[in-house]
Amino acid sequence: MPAASRSFCRLVTALALGLSASQVFAHDGDHPPIKVQPAETYAPKVLPDRIILTWADDPATTQAVTWRTSTEVTKALAEIAVADAGPDFVKSARQVLATTQPLKTDLSEAHYHAARFTDLKPATKYAYRVGDGVNWSEWFHFTTASDRPQPFSFVYFGDAQNDIRSLWSRVIREAYGDAPKARFMIHAGDLVNTAEADAEWGEWHGAGAWLNAMLPSVPVPGNHEQAKGGRLSHHWRPTFTLPENGPEGLEETCFTFVYHNLRIIGLDSNRQLDVQTAWLDKVLAENRSEWVVCTFHHPVFSTAKNRDNARLRAAWKPILDKHRVDLVLTGHDHSYGRTNLTVPAGPLPTLENVATGLNKREPETGTVYVVSVSGPKMYEVNAKPFMTRTAEDTQLYQIIHIDSGTLRYEARTAVGELYDAFTLNKRPGQINQLVDQAPTTPPRHRKPPSTAPAGP
Repeated sequence: MPAASRSFCRLVTALALGLSASQVFAHDGDHPPIKVQPAETYAPKVLPDRIILTWADDPATTQAVTWRTSTEVTKALAEIAVADAGPDFVKSARQVLATTQPLKTDLSEAHYHAARFTDLKPATKYAYRVGDGVNWSEWFHFTTASDRPQPFSFVYFGDAQNDIRSLWSRVIREAYGDAPKARFMIHAGDLVNTAEADAEWGEWHGAGAWLNAMLPSVPVPGNHEQAKGGRLSHHWRPTFTLPENGPEGLEETCFTFVYHNLRIIGLDSNRQLDVQTAWLDKVLAENRSEWVVCTFHHPVFSTAKNRDNARLRAAWKPILDKHRVDLVLTGHDHSYGRTNLTVPAGPLPTLENVATGLNKREPETGTVYVVSVSGPKMYEVNAKPFMTRTAEDTQLYQIIHIDSGTLRYEARTAVGELYDAFTLNKRPGQINQLVDQAPTTPPRHRKPPSTAPAGP
């Protein structure tokens, strides 16, 4: 049979199987592979994609979900029912009408939809799906928080940012393998590298895939979520449905909510630091939760060489100290560092004043500060004397478990190896007790740190 006839037969057969012409000839000897363009890869469709759970209110009785479609979908809705072992739960599903907003990106125009489930039962597993009434996603599960404290875990990621599909996807999936019962995921900024690049947002959603649709995300914006002119990416608010209880003008970037006996406070370290300082002080003064975790992008104590956020530290650290915040989770420096409980109240110590013992004058604040990175972009470490454990050239994720008055922290590498660990124990009327449990795993450094970390 002539070559042209063989090619025609291949094409007819392939089209009958639903393949495209580019797929048919991708590896033909006469036709080299064709690179798929981002506009094709990340084109919105009628079927929902980029489905992600977040919270805008009480995690015990509410849940928010956001998703994307093509502009052909102008009316969207979600269905929800208490999950059951049998398939008949679908008969009792109730519908919730979604809000819709357009988003024009560098690749296409899409509609983003958001639905809020309310009046849910605490500590209950639900099934839900999203769509337009004809075209639906699969059914997903989520579980509401209990209305009383119970043991739970969550996962924290530093910057994903670069090579998200290629190299970050393995990290979020490894984290799920280690903590399949985790209740939510914190993302400490720089989810993407280019604020308005729709392909990068597509990679981020693709890496999390169905995990995002079952495990709520708690993101805060990094400097790479800032577009030209210092404004927040147009993607942020259509993508996430978050609490709007922060200062005016910082909706869905500065917020707080309570999960069991933990208060989470998300801050936007890119803007209006002074406004957030007053708000943070008020929130902490009124807090009644046993544990407090703050997350924002820029570190209070930088781990990378030639970096220091002195203005942020001057604004927020006195408030964190005054209210004895337990844990501060950050990113930005593309390396890993974790402090002990004795950190500077004033100017950062130098090797000279550490050698003369001046750092001993610093009081124990009770707060542990962490910087971490989950993506592949790496910086050289410049360790501080009060940092117990540091690393560079290492992709990590952190699993944090809370059980009543005990908080257990683990930092694991992209291959699941335990790299750092400690336990915080609550002590009435005193600062937390820190039990250092860093493993014997050798420190990961290009060369010995310029400042040897202090002991616990």
